[in-house]
Amino acid sequence: MSRKMKNKVITNLLIERIASEGKCLGHHEEKVVFVTGVAPGDVVDVRITKGKSSFMEGEPVKFHAYSKERIDPFCSHFGTCGGCKWQHINYDLQKTYKRQQVVDQFQRIAKVEMPEVMPTLGSEKTRYYRNKLDFTFSNKKWLTLDQIRSGEDFDRNALGFHIPKMFDKIIDVDHCYLQGNISNEIRNELRAFALENKLSFYDIRNQVGLLRNLIIRTTSTDQVMVIAQFGENNPEEILQVMGFLHDKFPAITSLLYVINTKGNETFHDLELVTFAGKDYIEEEMESLKFRIGPKSFYQTNSEQAYELYKVARDFAGLKGDEVVYDLYTGTGTIANFIAKQAKQVIGIEYVPAAIEDAKLNSQINGLDNTLFYAGDMKDMLNDEFIANHAAPDLIITDPPRAGMDEKVVQMLLRLNAPKIVYVSCNPATQARDVALLGEKYKVDKVQPVDMFPQTYHVENVVLLTLKS
Repeated sequence: MSRKMKNKVITNLLIERIASEGKCLGHHEEKVVFVTGVAPGDVVDVRITKGKSSFMEGEPVKFHAYSKERIDPFCSHFGTCGGCKWQHINYDLQKTYKRQQVVDQFQRIAKVEMPEVMPTLGSEKTRYYRNKLDFTFSNKKWLTLDQIRSGEDFDRNALGFHIPKMFDKIIDVDHCYLQGNISNEIRNELRAFALENKLSFYDIRNQVGLLRNLIIRTTSTDQVMVIAQFGENNPEEILQVMGFLHDKFPAITSLLYVINTKGNETFHDLELVTFAGKDYIEEEMESLKFRIGPKSFYQTNSEQAYELYKVARDFAGLKGDEVVYDLYTGTGTIANFIAKQAKQVIGIEYVPAAIEDAKLNSQINGLDNTLFYAGDMKDMLNDEFIANHAAPDLIITDPPRAGMDEKVVQMLLRLNAPKIVYVSCNPATQARDVALLGEKYKVDKVQPVDMFPQTYHVENVVLLTLKS
């Protein structure tokens, strides 16, 4: 971007509509301007932060008029915290905008022929809907401009979320509306205990400090898992923290900790210690139970995950005699969810530990018609694999945000399964893949599902059938 453009302020820009990734857009001198933190109908002055030949990006510096669609944000951390960026937009409009994102990605960008996109399937809960949150300890608390200007000596220890684009700054969260009250109680009580006992909060730049990370997981069956991550191996202080959590919160059914002295917070390659209770919690869905370990993936909105899986099952239209390939099966949640309606379900997933969870969940639920394999999808789904298994009558695919590797798409075209149900957390990459599959498949149904109220994220389920 030219120096003339950077920090230039465009005045009185009318925000016209929602764009991708939660940004909104307006037009200035025949250029599209993408703006964060605004709503359609706002009139704002925008400081340009990035510019290309056909578009610019910026942030609001002054509001001249507010959209009539705006509502008051409910969280005191709104605008600083990176979560819940759409809480200034009423929920009905959030669902409308999410549907429009799907339409834009498929029709305007990927040029996919498709039927009318169904209205977004909303979440009954728009607050306190998450079953998992990760909080970070830091000795570098984010201070507001007012706090800095006051000249006061503020305590810099914090327990909360990362400030967007600032890896070493943490906003100290007082109350989070994403997870139920037990989560707020545990976080606030542990922070107070740590301050009272002068326990060290992690310094991410120097990579020292005892208290590093706190993960809280809950289930619809009222089970609670807490994982404390320590940046130093100090047995006495670790015992002090874990003993406090155990005594203060008898509702915790799975209490674990891990010592992590690495440069990042990931602990999938580290040993966890079960301090009290079981080393797992259980979620229920219809008549099924799903065991969730500390390293297991499970959809973070339990109630809405059930709605998502019901859509996928409905699109599948199983009659009981089908062989189903479940690609990117994760811990086998969808595979096990549909197993009773199919002849056989074969799941493939990159992460070996997830496949072990999938097998365990089949065993717990008495399902003997599932097979699970671990390996890279583009390498696993090959001619040899197909030769050793029955051909699929249905393929369900639920890839990560990056979508499917082109080799996988080409193999799906060769397999000629009568139906493909494509579940995605990223309509952009999903539309790209569906456009490639358009060589042999047509789109029959499209259903957006809102898993994350107050954010721009949307899940989308597409039914593809072979062209006649």
